[in-house]
Amino acid sequence: MSSRDRERRWSLRGLTALVAGGTKGIGHAIVEELAGLGATIHTCARNEVDLNDCLSQWEKKGFQVTGSVCGVVSRTQREELINKLIHLIKPAQTLGEHNTFI
Repeated sequence: MSSRDRERRWSLRGLTALVAGGTKGIGHAIVEELAGLGATIHTCARNEVDLNDCLSQWEKKGFQVTGSVCGVVSRTQREELINKLIHLIKPAQTLGEHNTFI
């Protein structure tokens, strides 16, 4: 398989992913991998300083990543996160259509 075919096969361009806990550990690795494959990412984390540091690093890498301070254990914060996502996702798309939630 040529590198061009491989790039097309694994491309996530045009897709949006939500990654909870994207500033540390496995969540961070998932953000890096999906963004590296071309996905647009929105991540959430409880720590605003960590989130801003990661967003700055990802911007320098050319990744399309946005973020919110959110503790997913809180129902209210989860609802706020979903409402924010609805506005970030392209109007023609609906939740679950061409999007990934991790």
